[in-house]
Amino acid sequence: MLPPSSLDGEAALSGGLSARAFSKVTFLDDPVCDGCGLALPYAEMALQRCLACQAKPRAFQRCRAACVYDEHSRDLILKLKHADQPELARLFARWLSRAAVELLDDADAVVPVPVHRSRLFSRRYNQAAEIARPLARTAGVAYMPDVLVRKRDTASQGGKSATGRRRNVAAAFTVPESRRARIDGRRIVLIDDVLTTGATAEGCARALLAAGAASVTLSVVARVTEMQARPI
Repeated sequence: MLPPSSLDGEAALSGGLSARAFSKVTFLDDPVCDGCGLALPYAEMALQRCLACQAKPRAFQRCRAACVYDEHSRDLILKLKHADQPELARLFARWLSRAAVELLDDADAVVPVPVHRSRLFSRRYNQAAEIARPLARTAGVAYMPDVLVRKRDTASQGGKSATGRRRNVAAAFTVPESRRARIDGRRIVLIDDVLTTGATAEGCARALLAAGAASVTLSVVARVTEMQARPI
């Protein structure tokens, strides 16, 4: 009997990644910044927040990422996002159930970052929602995929500076009036695939807070480093 195929296309003893692919992923463990999930040098492990978060707090209160965004995690995320492999979402949900356990323990609901309906039509699914659904089920919290909507089809964030990203998603997200009662006073964990500058997550968090959410935290599969986030 042949061994089952792993999600990265190689043989594996059980589902998930092959040992070779798994070993290449750089998972994020403490110490990390409580505000943005950035890995902190051990010399700064007594700090709860990185200097950037101390200087300018974000709309989301806390953040946790499962791994570093690099060529290895990027290939997996792009397979979910553009290569019609939604089965990878279950793997990422398992990663987040570990990385974001503190956030989920304090949460009332999980909300995915939405995609515009035109993009949903072409892609057929929202990768953030595919991750958030099994994550909410595992954590035992409410899954709310429709309380937050992207009312404007924004251009891709790729290649934009931090300022350009913020402008691109300005006022792009909203909570429809008919759904505000569902999040009023709720502690929300926002789910996305990648955190770069945080512009998208900031826009979503502001919309949720304006609609009455008690708090918004963020959990992502992968986070870029400070150097990667700088515009080239």
